Amino acid sequence: MPIPLVNSIASWFLKKRFHQIELFLKYPNEVQNELLLDLIDDARDTEFGKRFDFASISDYNTFSERIPVTTYEEYESLIERSRLGENNIFWPTPIKWYAKSSGTTNSKSKFIPVSEESLEDCHYAASKDLLCMYLNNNENSQLFTGKSLRLGGSKELYKENGTIFGDLSAILIDNMPFWAEFSSTPSNKVSLMSDWEVKMQAIVDETILENVTSLAGVPSWMLVLMNNVLETTNKSSLFDVWPNLEVYFHGGVSFAPYVEQYKAILPRSSFQYYEIYNASEGFFAIQDQNNSNELLLMLDYGIFYEFIPMDNYGTTEEKVIPLSEVEIAKNYAVVITTNAGLWRYKIGDTLRFTSINPYRVMVTGRTKHHINVFGEELIIENAENALKTVCSRTQAEIVDFTAAPIFMKGREKGAHEWLIEFKTPPKDIEQFNALFDDTLKSLNSDYEAKRHNDMTLNKPTIHIARERLFYDWLKQNNKLGGQHKIPRLSNTRDYIDELLVLNR
Repeated sequence: MPIPLVNSIASWFLKKRFHQIELFLKYPNEVQNELLLDLIDDARDTEFGKRFDFASISDYNTFSERIPVTTYEEYESLIERSRLGENNIFWPTPIKWYAKSSGTTNSKSKFIPVSEESLEDCHYAASKDLLCMYLNNNENSQLFTGKSLRLGGSKELYKENGTIFGDLSAILIDNMPFWAEFSSTPSNKVSLMSDWEVKMQAIVDETILENVTSLAGVPSWMLVLMNNVLETTNKSSLFDVWPNLEVYFHGGVSFAPYVEQYKAILPRSSFQYYEIYNASEGFFAIQDQNNSNELLLMLDYGIFYEFIPMDNYGTTEEKVIPLSEVEIAKNYAVVITTNAGLWRYKIGDTLRFTSINPYRVMVTGRTKHHINVFGEELIIENAENALKTVCSRTQAEIVDFTAAPIFMKGREKGAHEWLIEFKTPPKDIEQFNALFDDTLKSLNSDYEAKRHNDMTLNKPTIHIARERLFYDWLKQNNKLGGQHKIPRLSNTRDYIDELLVLNR
């Protein structure tokens, strides 16, 4: 299809879609309330709907009082029945697809329902919106003159009892219209390879021959691929391989630890980075401005949002609030109700609002990925921002990291133990540690209080990980691939002790 025609079609869609976006920007809470009532009405005759008498629910207050907040473990029995072929349990249309996720804190597999509605009205709708927002902000884009290099965690799909499960990326690829493959690379055949290491080289071999104009994937795994591309082609810059490359769409993990490494292999000031916030449960937010780390919360994808302030999360004082009651700069756990039949479901993510007009957010971590053994409330955002700052000051580069508490023993005080794999290590690890400790204090007042005069916490302990330690750990645990992430922070020593043994 000629590029001018593609751009004209995109422009038409953009204008049509922006009218809808303007509606939820102007009336966000009304759009969310209407969406909730539509979901309730759609599911009123399901088993779940009858159990909680959806027919008599006409407002948010009744909904929140009647329906309990739930987790996967509490929802699992309903999902398992659905996977065995039962219909109309928690959603009225048959659920054929299940996104398999091992999670980041639990090796047990989760099977997240993916309905036809969530595929079309959430995941695919978000992909279109992402492109439209990017094109609207970059009128001279030549995105459609080439192909998008997509790097998912895709493996083959599996059939069981008439339903199909696999990585979300594999489900999305399998359901895409046939023409979509013409604008993407690698081919579906390569994207769906199950052996990650074989697949990685196959992607390199296939994509270096293409005119790639955009990249899409998780930062950590995309960086591995990019370095393989440079090694194979013997180039120092990706622009020497793909001269028309103009944007990287990324999500899944924080980009902060990888920024400098990307800039080193993409040394062009005009190159754009666009962040997304999605998961197996749905597509939630999109960067809608150039050079911004704020994400616009998308309110019409069939997802109703609620939030739990993290300062009372998991306590007897835990309170769930609707979007209309959130405050800027507070940290919240996310609760969703979706058009795939998840009702008041904790997804395990935390975020904070940077704006409420419109509602823009930044992802801050996971509810289970923090260290709060000593009251320090250290979250991933603190850790990643501190590491980014200290690496900039010491000319160091990080590949991956994890941290855990050193528990008090007798009169010995506690501490945090860090295992960091460097691409470029600092010249003085003790100086690095001191700067890191000071930076964490400046970012987190609770941490600073516990570190004051070593009152509760001693200074951190940092170990330098050997090369490829985290990669080998993921491989050993059969977790290579785009959806799998290193557990950054933990209140237990399970991960770090295993990694320290492997690091010997």
